Amino acid sequence: MFRSKNVPNLSLQQMVKGNLAGVYVQETSGEPGSEQSMIVQGPSGLIFAKKDMYSLQPAVYLNGVPLAQDHPFAYDVQKYDYTRIGPANNLLSQINIDNVSSVVVIKDPFELAKLGPNAANGAIYITTKNAKSGSREISLNSYYGYALQPGVSPTNGAFENNFRKPFYQKYATTANYNTYASYLRDSTNLDYFGKSNWDDRYYQTSPSYTVNLGITGGSERANFRFYGSATQDAGNADKTGLSRYNLSFGLNMAPFKWLTVSSSINAIRLDRDRNRSLRDRFAETQYIPDTSNPLSPNIDNYSSYLAIVDGATDLNRTTGINGNFILSAKFKRLTLTTSLLGDYTEGIRDVFLPSTLLAGISYVSNYFGYNQRLILDNRASYEFDLGSKFHKLKADLGQSFQSDTYKYNYTRGYNGPNDFIKIIQVNGNANSGFDYLNAYGDFYVFRFLDKQRSRLFSFYASGSYKYKNLISVDAILRRDGSSNGQPDSRWLFAPSFSASWSLKHQFLGSSDFIDALDLSAGWGRTMRPFMDDRFAAGPQYTTVNGWTDEPTLPGYGSFIGVARPYTSGYVGYNIPLPVSDRTNITLSSSMLKGRLTAAVTVYNRDDKRQVINLPVAQELGYTTEYKSGLDVNNQGVEFLVTAVPVQSKAGLGWQTGLNLSYNQNRVNALPNGLQELIYQNNKLQVGASAGSYWLYTNQGIYASDAEIPVNPQTGQKMTFNGIALKAGDPRWEDVNQDFRIDQNDKTLVGDRLPKIIGGWSNTLSYKRFDLNFNIFFALGQKAINQYDAARYDFINRESANNITSVREITAWQSFDAARQYPIYNPFSSVVPYREDQDLFLENASYAKLRSVTLGYDFTAMLKNKAKIKRAYLYVSGTNLLTVTSFSGVDPELVNYNGMYDGANITIPKTFVLGFKLDL
Repeated sequence: MFRSKNVPNLSLQQMVKGNLAGVYVQETSGEPGSEQSMIVQGPSGLIFAKKDMYSLQPAVYLNGVPLAQDHPFAYDVQKYDYTRIGPANNLLSQINIDNVSSVVVIKDPFELAKLGPNAANGAIYITTKNAKSGSREISLNSYYGYALQPGVSPTNGAFENNFRKPFYQKYATTANYNTYASYLRDSTNLDYFGKSNWDDRYYQTSPSYTVNLGITGGSERANFRFYGSATQDAGNADKTGLSRYNLSFGLNMAPFKWLTVSSSINAIRLDRDRNRSLRDRFAETQYIPDTSNPLSPNIDNYSSYLAIVDGATDLNRTTGINGNFILSAKFKRLTLTTSLLGDYTEGIRDVFLPSTLLAGISYVSNYFGYNQRLILDNRASYEFDLGSKFHKLKADLGQSFQSDTYKYNYTRGYNGPNDFIKIIQVNGNANSGFDYLNAYGDFYVFRFLDKQRSRLFSFYASGSYKYKNLISVDAILRRDGSSNGQPDSRWLFAPSFSASWSLKHQFLGSSDFIDALDLSAGWGRTMRPFMDDRFAAGPQYTTVNGWTDEPTLPGYGSFIGVARPYTSGYVGYNIPLPVSDRTNITLSSSMLKGRLTAAVTVYNRDDKRQVINLPVAQELGYTTEYKSGLDVNNQGVEFLVTAVPVQSKAGLGWQTGLNLSYNQNRVNALPNGLQELIYQNNKLQVGASAGSYWLYTNQGIYASDAEIPVNPQTGQKMTFNGIALKAGDPRWEDVNQDFRIDQNDKTLVGDRLPKIIGGWSNTLSYKRFDLNFNIFFALGQKAINQYDAARYDFINRESANNITSVREITAWQSFDAARQYPIYNPFSSVVPYREDQDLFLENASYAKLRSVTLGYDFTAMLKNKAKIKRAYLYVSGTNLLTVTSFSGVDPELVNYNGMYDGANITIPKTFVLGFKLDL
């Protein structure tokens, strides 16, 4: 079910959201062109950090080419788990829906096995529009519209003082009043207590448009298709936007009756105007100035600040090219096919920030990186003559070789000579961790580079047998090898099987009501190749010589040599390649001459032998060790139904489709036979979801010291991590009844990902009019409202002066759905408003009216005046309504780790007017 071609979706993720069963899309920001994710039939691994999402994504095939996405290794030189260094553009924004012929999600074990290790997380198969035999056609499609400015309620210092007033009245001492936030002390300061109208400079109504041109021509023996597109997509906040340019060419030739030659090439360029948030800037520069005085909510002051920001430089560009060249020769029953597939994408990011933005320190950085993939695939197919039309047998033999290279060069520098020199000039030894630019004084330069190469080599044999229209059986045997595997575990034998039985022809051959009724089942194993090449080498050395809190800054040593990876983790032996085992059973049917179709699928997937870091004894020198043995299971049910309830001769019609998916995730095993493991401030437990939260259970407040429980054996009052609880502190559940609240009292609760996802699409038509609307829903997930936790924890947040203390301009607003929490003592050492408690855990379920489109086909009005095959006019609106109990701006803006920090740009409401013209 894929019905979004008249909707101005910019990325593949937006296209498939709610339209493909079993595919969950996370669009965590409304910033055009920013990274998004897809998960097919549940997560195969952990989702505690943004880096984790890279290993969970399905393979995306564009005309048979598996696109090489960005590699997460750049996070190794980042201190903060925010945006990846470099352009960080969504590479799947290169796919223009106007040029798409079909989008199919592949989840069947046998079909995934044919694609090989790339498709261990499932696959999305995209086919663009192709040339047609003897067809000559010109298509022009365009739209123009706006992303609307959202309505907000700006606040100023008076609102903030009123918020803090009850805390200070109830708990503050004289010393606490003496350390009151300086910017809130003087109510006559118009910078903070004057008019709050910053929103008119931060939010805006912005235009979006696209122009697409397709030309098809040729004959049966040789035909082509040319396609070009220019798109400008704008966000509704912070001057964000994306310029996209597509160019593609497809060619099919048959120089001989037995030989077919086909090729397609797609080129892309993405230029993104990124957000100007303080947090992202400080995280990238890894330099945090004094944050005690936030940005002023007054438009004049904010405009002065933006004028300085506009003097900065931020070039953010991605260019790429991918394509295929296929030769197919058919000799009676034998077909030989050779395919050469390639994908190359490079990114450039140049940044300069003047000293006025960083408290007297200028900043400059340069990034260049590329993803390169080359595949050679050879296949021989033979159709056997079994002497009977009732039996059909086909066999394939094949070999595939894939070469991947990922590389980046990244340099950043501080304290340049002045704000007019915006380049990095480096003198000195390139092998040192940093260089002094002697010509300009103390200009500190840090350089990072990494390059990873991997190879996949496969042999496969498959067979397909079909008896009448009753039974079909398919099998494939693969031998896959990965260069990222360890020397004794680089090859994997991966069989897969599939069978289908036509119940219609077996039992209901005479039925006029049922057109088709099929039962199919499959099982398959797929290798999960390591994304990282460190496991191929075994024990290794590193040149990293940083600090505990600053892993990317070098130490005092003048010469940095090699050392063991004591902080990043020890890599030993006995680390086999991970595998994914799938089982699917599907019952599908078609009824009433195709007016009603339905399918239900039950699936089970075990992702085994995955590697995670385990803590080791301190005397070994290492902090962690990589160990194999994490097994994650996903089980679920998918339901899909499409129907045509109304189809009248008067021109009235109604088509509807519903897809519904339920997924249950759990950890089946941990390394070394462990039953539970504390991992990255989270807890993994066998039998529990890999995405559960590990939290204290909040049961209210201690109104007085007398309410605090006393241990009858020691006479001591209950403590929190060794700190005596007092009046005004939270009442956390003492799970193990030892009168000590510590991590042993945390429990696993909720899930970061939804249990149920789905979409409901409808098309109503009357004569030349049609109306389409689409609803997307995600149910059963929870989220930590980190934004509220930081707001209520203002005492610790302001005194920290780190990345968590950054206050964006968007903090100067109030929300209608804001929750009210108990008035705890914010000065308490137990940190009452800490994030790791269920006080801030919310139901993040939602349903969205994703799109509404009204169209009119006026082809008949013009047909006699011009050679027009089709003329169509439409108006479309997106993200029109959200139904949720979540108190944040939008539950879709929850980060991948389940935290809602309120820092992401909202997903805008958009309206466009478009037309399609085919000649």
